[in-house]
Amino acid sequence: MRHPDVVVAGAGVVGAACAEALSRAGLRVLVLDRGAPASGTTAAGEGNVLVSDKEPGPELVLARASRRRWPELLAELREELGPAAAEAEWEPKGGLVVATTEETAAPLQGFAKAHRDVGIRAEPITLDEVASREPWLTRKLTAAIHYPEDAQLQPVLAATTLLAAVRARGGEVRPGVRAVGVRRGENGAVQAIRTDRGEFPCAAVVNACGPWAGAFAADCGAPIAVLPRRGLVLVTAPLPPGTVQHKVYDADYVGAVASGDAELQTSTVVESTRAGTVLIGSSRQRAGFDETIRFDVLRELARKAAALFPVLANVPVMRAYGGFRPYTPDHLPVIGEDPRLPGLWHATGHEGAGIGLAAATGQLLAELFTGRESTVDATPFRVGRPAVAEEVRA
Repeated sequence: MRHPDVVVAGAGVVGAACAEALSRAGLRVLVLDRGAPASGTTAAGEGNVLVSDKEPGPELVLARASRRRWPELLAELREELGPAAAEAEWEPKGGLVVATTEETAAPLQGFAKAHRDVGIRAEPITLDEVASREPWLTRKLTAAIHYPEDAQLQPVLAATTLLAAVRARGGEVRPGVRAVGVRRGENGAVQAIRTDRGEFPCAAVVNACGPWAGAFAADCGAPIAVLPRRGLVLVTAPLPPGTVQHKVYDADYVGAVASGDAELQTSTVVESTRAGTVLIGSSRQRAGFDETIRFDVLRELARKAAALFPVLANVPVMRAYGGFRPYTPDHLPVIGEDPRLPGLWHATGHEGAGIGLAAATGQLLAELFTGRESTVDATPFRVGRPAVAEEVRA
């Protein structure tokens, strides 16, 4: 291809969504990744597209925009690429958040009311209604909230579909190329991206390196506070259809998501896939890039899942996997151009919500890049906010 207008560093679902939206806007896009496309954080994700786990504020606004955009975007790509090339296993299955103790019931109900106050469908349901929706769920519950807007997709399929659209529009995707910085021109702006395979001239670079985004930004001379946060997931053998019908999680999951604690935290999350397997999470720990699979964590996840769904107690586990999520200290993504380095853009810091937020992130970044009116207010996600970047010029 000719010199690209934009190089996207990172072929996970966020980078793929940015590349798709930029190519849709008519830009020539090159996507680079240190490994295979969608083989990092995206491959270790559960495919959640959630509004239920976010408190009212900027991230929830972005999540709602992304929840609207995902089915529209997938429909557009099916029309453009054909159904076979644009299958992402989209399932608007809804979510069920439950309290299992008296102490967590009132906070869950208060959280749901706060959601309803901003227009989210958060429907309290009786225990009899819970039994009709999830027959295998424990009856030892103190409260339950149904979130019809929660959905799920297959993250690797979603990312590869987005990248297929980039290729179809004349862009390029190159795996096995690690970005190591940028070259600036005489005016101080980005002139090329530097990689372990040489330089690629371009007018702009999008840092979508996920957990490695902080390191890449530092290599570019514009550091941002993005750190890896490790998580583990169990996968069961396939179960009969209907064993788990929603994304079901204990109310303590919301607190774990919002926590900045570096130490290990586990909370109960159970959901099925179209293949019939059940995904069991979740854990969070800031341990650098340590890839150790801790069996004590896996046992804790299994124990909690079996308490929520007793039917899982004797179900074999096929495998476990782990991954690193890009964490920021204020729990908000970083989306936009870096004011310290013209031509360097960031789309990272989504932690465990990147799959759900990707569609709106790509759309927002492309709108900012092309100067169009943005779908959501980009100010909360700006690079120069105190929690993320230091020594940023006003």
